[in-house]
Amino acid sequence: MSCRVCSGRLRPFADFGRQPISDAFVTPGDTREEFFFHLAVGICETCTMVQLLEEVPRERMFHEAYPYLSSGSAVMREHFQALADHLLATELTGEDPFVVELGCNDGTMLRRVAEAGVRHLGVEPSGGVADLAAAKGVRVRKDFFEEATAAQIRATDGPADVIYAANTLCHIPYMESILRGVDILLSPGGVFVFEDPYLADIVDRAAFDQIYDEHFFFFAAGSVQNMALRAGFELVEVERLPVHGGEVRYTLARQGARRRSPAVDELLATETAAGITDPATLHKFTARVEHTRDTLVAVLADLRQREARVVGYGATAKSATVLNYCGIGPDLVSFVCDTTPAKQGRLTPGSRIPVRSAEAFADPYPDYALLFAWNHAEEIMKKEAAFRAAGGRWILYVPEVQII
Repeated sequence: MSCRVCSGRLRPFADFGRQPISDAFVTPGDTREEFFFHLAVGICETCTMVQLLEEVPRERMFHEAYPYLSSGSAVMREHFQALADHLLATELTGEDPFVVELGCNDGTMLRRVAEAGVRHLGVEPSGGVADLAAAKGVRVRKDFFEEATAAQIRATDGPADVIYAANTLCHIPYMESILRGVDILLSPGGVFVFEDPYLADIVDRAAFDQIYDEHFFFFAAGSVQNMALRAGFELVEVERLPVHGGEVRYTLARQGARRRSPAVDELLATETAAGITDPATLHKFTARVEHTRDTLVAVLADLRQREARVVGYGATAKSATVLNYCGIGPDLVSFVCDTTPAKQGRLTPGSRIPVRSAEAFADPYPDYALLFAWNHAEEIMKKEAAFRAAGGRWILYVPEVQII
């Protein structure tokens, strides 16, 4: 119950009970017992960092068969390509610049950098997606990033002008080793840039499914600033991002190396005014989540009684929290369709709902679709316009349960 950033005391505020590994999809007929852990979240009373109370061994989550692909969404492909272009135009303009990406996945961002002829390295522990990145011409090291890794990269490649991570830093409980590694690898004038789900958006939207095994930390500008100062860095830039249900891109530099953007103080002031780390705010979040759970189950039970056909859309990691916390199984949701081949033909972790291909969604269309990939709602609903035209309706649960 100690903070993984400053060793301060943690105050729990939300408990989602017994949960499986979110991406451990089960082969039908497999009799091996699933791994479960206790999913609960708390806030540090000292540095205000919000974090899980129990750590899941990293090897259980990030491995050769890790199924998530960052290139799976057109919106995210464009997002990472735009970020690569921005870095190439701003931070990677010197003589022989070097960028390192932590958790490069299938190389969506670094492929753009490689095509520009800029020296780069992706550090990716999940071997399958690392191989996909390498096939795109991206230089990849199959490894977890930590202090020792950074020292080896520095010895081989020299200092990095940019260290970047997208939806990766929040996955890593051993933050002290990460920041020591950044300190070793980053050049004196370099920047550490990372983007992750934003605590304020999670709280404001009651987006409780952002809380699952892989998301260990839930960052806000205030807690990131505290974390940075402890490690000898300074938060010098922040940028709100619309992707993944609301994120912030944080930029850290060595103390005194960069002028701090006014956007940092503006976001800090906004967080203070909103009281996002106040106990009353967090307890209100928990109450809203419990109401969402009860309402969603009631809606699905009513649809079952009316013999309406309901399927899930998107076998996301987030859906594991929703399904297991709400007690939703194949009696309420017939199957979940997903575009990822590695998930198809398997069962959702814990809840054991069949996962079928994207083509199954229209064979025939269901009466209702429970949208787990709600952060891609606009893109998905445009793609599936024929479903609405055929009379189908979407069920959403963030920020509240609604049928559209």
